[in-house]
Amino acid sequence: METFDAIYGRRAVKHFDPDHQMTDAEKTKLLEAAIQAPTSFNIQHWRFVVVDDPELRKQIREVGNDQAQITDASMLIVMTADMGAWQKEPGRYWANAPKEVAELLVNWMGPFHEGREQLQRDEAMRSIGMAMQTLMLAAKSMGYESCPMIGYDFDKVAEMINLPDDHCIGPLVVVGKGVKEPWPKPGQLSLDEVVVHNRYA
Repeated sequence: METFDAIYGRRAVKHFDPDHQMTDAEKTKLLEAAIQAPTSFNIQHWRFVVVDDPELRKQIREVGNDQAQITDASMLIVMTADMGAWQKEPGRYWANAPKEVAELLVNWMGPFHEGREQLQRDEAMRSIGMAMQTLMLAAKSMGYESCPMIGYDFDKVAEMINLPDDHCIGPLVVVGKGVKEPWPKPGQLSLDEVVVHNRYA
């Protein structure tokens, strides 16, 4: 599928075939695509919690407004990120770069993040967002539908997945075989409303 076809064709699908199973190879292909997303300093904050335990998925559905796609889709991923990844062996993020480039970026990483907790969280969440969109477009290109979801109890799901204290939790994403056409697009704002040239008035 062409990139623009995937961009324009991707929708938040709510109805999935509960009997369809993605292969392990398909799941791996999807996750390998997701980690091609960019991250600040190449820190790769994202941690993808792939929930394949049926009982756990039922529990998440119970605190997710009983949304059927949580259990019916072939794949459920809790998007999380390690906010402290910048200080955990940072040299490994630049292991294949020229030495002078690696030293520059690794030495800059600490001072940039140190003591800036809001920035650490913001960067982790930005990384989640870019990886999530990459994952959903990859799913579309593979013939699958997806749905990002924030309608769930973040605290309870964090507890269910044993989220570490220095991690944050983002949306859920489900991927699978859609069985019902999504609603028509409700309408995009015009470029005149969303594009600012140079500065706000």
